Order: sequence, then structure tokens, then C-alpha cells
Amino acid sequence: MKKQLIAGNWKMNGSLVTNEALVNALAAGVGSAQCQIAVCVPSPYLAQVRGLVSGTGIDVGAQDVSVHESGAYTGEVSAGMLRDFGVRYCLVGHSERRQYHGETDAVVADKAQRALAAGVTPIVCVGETLAERETGRTEEVVKRQLAAVVHTNGHCISEIVVAYEPVWAIGTGKTASPEEAQQVHAVLRAQLRAATPKADRVLILYGGSMNAANAAQLLSQPDIDGGLVGGASLKPADFLSIIAAAH
Repeated sequence: MKKQLIAGNWKMNGSLVTNEALVNALAAGVGSAQCQIAVCVPSPYLAQVRGLVSGTGIDVGAQDVSVHESGAYTGEVSAGMLRDFGVRYCLVGHSERRQYHGETDAVVADKAQRALAAGVTPIVCVGETLAERETGRTEEVVKRQLAAVVHTNGHCISEIVVAYEPVWAIGTGKTASPEEAQQVHAVLRAQLRAATPKADRVLILYGGSMNAANAAQLLSQPDIDGGLVGGASLKPADFLSIIAAAH
């Protein structure tokens, strides 16, 4: 049975002092966790956090990656650079990147390709806005977003992680019900099965205000293989509660 993955997304938060306190608290409380654990941290802190988690069983993830391998792209960070810092995971296509930075489905697919080529596992984020959900377009939107990644990375699509993040539930305190989340996860699983015989090895995470109170119910759904956790990942007690609910 595959292990679930609980990944924290710190977003643009942290400092040298607070990072150390947070990671030390996680390391002290994680015990013999039954799941995989990762923290996706701002790029300037990758080296620090990589050192702090050494030997704890916690992996390090980045929050973005360039579509370019190298060159005159000031401010960009390549997948090879992430690999040099021992990064295992990298978020691609987070709704905030799509919304605020204009990332298209094609750009997200290319970023996933760059990560895979460097040996970094992309956590591909998909999800619909409130307007799209209310007009019955949830399935259409998430399938379109994932299809672009499948098209570009077809031969190694089983190496990715998918995160379903309903945009209307990110940072709002609103959460898809376990049944609503499972329904979308099942759609994504079916799409992956059509693309690869190894679809069942792909982890599909739920991200959208997962917290200590709702984690157990969400993680008990058959196609929910973990969580991409935002605000709660900055609170050791809450993040540890979510980890404890996973298997």
C-alpha cells in the first residue's frame, strides 16, 4: 500500500529564526509517522531547511521552478539548481502562480517537464475557481489543466504528484466536503488511468484549507492520497495533527 504524502506549503513566509523553531518542533513531534512528509519553502531557505531536516525523514520541496534550463533569465531558479540543494519536490502551477503570474496550462506542463528531467518530483496543482464551480465547470477545468501536463510528459506521467486545490477553498477557511473532494479526485484518477497503466501509483493530494479538524475525514477517501497544506503547515501542532491522521 502506498504511503500518503503530507506536504506543507509555507508560501512567502518564514525567517531564519522562525524556520528553525518550526522545523525543530516538527522533527521532535513527528515520531514514527506512517506517511511521507515534505515542506515546500521559499527558495532562499532551501539550504537552511535542508540542513535542519537532515535525518528526520522530512523532505524538502520548492515552490516554483523555471521553464528554462539555464541562461539570461534574471531571478529565475532552474530545476538543476533545486536538485543541487537536495530538493525532492517542487510545486508547479499553484493557483497563486496561475492567478498572479499568468502561468498558463502550457507553462505549467513545461515546468513539470523541467523538474522531472532534473530528478525533482513536480507536485502539479489543479483546481477551479468559485465561478467555475458554480457554473458546473469543475470537471472540465481540472481535466484541461491535467491534460496539458499529460500531453507534455506522457511517457513519465506516473512520476508526478497531483494536488487538487479548489481555488475557492485556499486560505478562505472553506473546504470541499470529503465527498466533493473525492468526486474530483476520482475524475483525476480516471484521467491518469487513461494515460498510463501506472496511474494508481500517482499520489493525488487535496489542498484547500486542510486542517487538524478535517484532515482525517478527507484522508479517509479512497482517491485522496495526502494533503497539500497551507496555513496549518506553519503551526507545528496543527501540521503534526494532520500528519498523525495520514497513513
